[in-house]
Amino acid sequence: EYGLLRWVMEEIKTSNLLSLNLIVCGMHLSPEFGLTIKQIEDDNFKVDKKVEMLLSSDTPSSIAKSMGIGLISFADALEDLKPDLLLVLGDRYEILSVVSAALVARIPVAHLHGGEATEGLIDEAIRHSITKMSHIHFVASEAYQKRVIQLGENPNTVFNVGGLGIDNILKLNLLNKKKFEQSIDFQLMKRNFLITFHPVTLESNTSEKQMKELLDALSEFKETGFIFTMPNSDTHGRILFEMIKKFAQENNNAKYFTSLGQLRYLSCIQHVDIVVGNSSSGIIEVPSFRKPTINIGDRQKGRIKADSIINCNPEKDSIIKSIYKSLSYDFKELVKNTINPYGRGGASAKIVKILEEYNFDDILKKSFYNI
Repeated sequence: EYGLLRWVMEEIKTSNLLSLNLIVCGMHLSPEFGLTIKQIEDDNFKVDKKVEMLLSSDTPSSIAKSMGIGLISFADALEDLKPDLLLVLGDRYEILSVVSAALVARIPVAHLHGGEATEGLIDEAIRHSITKMSHIHFVASEAYQKRVIQLGENPNTVFNVGGLGIDNILKLNLLNKKKFEQSIDFQLMKRNFLITFHPVTLESNTSEKQMKELLDALSEFKETGFIFTMPNSDTHGRILFEMIKKFAQENNNAKYFTSLGQLRYLSCIQHVDIVVGNSSSGIIEVPSFRKPTINIGDRQKGRIKADSIINCNPEKDSIIKSIYKSLSYDFKELVKNTINPYGRGGASAKIVKILEEYNFDDILKKSFYNI
């Protein structure tokens, strides 16, 4: 989530009216997931609190226990920092823990990217729960703005600022092909795919089967370079990690990364032919590059999607058919005219300007807004 929050944090740092305290938690502190706190610190952000909450397991029981550890640790962190406002993004279980702690501590919450739908994930319920515990809402589209209001939030507290990921595309100086290849120690081929596939957390025991279907489909494409980014710390994510690792070991045209980081990840999108998987990035950010996205299965079901996105079933034949469609001349011509429904950037500056001018008097007391 850091990649999406970075430019909001940069804007806060330069504000004369706001100051930034930073709590880093979860995967950012884990070597298994790339120890990405180093990237945060390399970007000159001071980390005020570290919340260790991940267990070395990805079962439903361990995820629930991680949430409990997080709730205890966030309570202590918020007590020490005593913020005037908690700013959070998205829908992960770590965020539910910190917002729950803030609710009890009477700390108002500003929530980014609420109102979205991901019908295949526990994130769907978590996201809407966070909305109900939040007091200011920054959403990525008009449809999501309406949904947050439908959840009973006052329209005066819901601001459509667009998608945060687009700010990264506009602000980062992306790597050219040669520098990108050097940065990942991998030579791009005539045709290249970027693949990110996460578990579908509201389905039981489907992750391994769906990943096998995806890898079997990819094996049909010869003279193609495959760049994998690893799944996150969701339920049953580790089996996918091992399957990708084995595939890369057996195919010298494939390489995997625990974390590419925002610069290399966005540079990668710029240089590949298509993006394959079920990540929200394929929906929100990739259309701005005018590149096709193959969106597999139900993980992102419910999100607003650009014309450059092809939905398919998590089955070998469906994935292959969709990939061939994305590589066709007609579809490439269609993608050239793609309009990203998540806006054209500037969300970070809009958010900070609103926070600078917002009246925090009696913000904790909310009335349910009836439509």
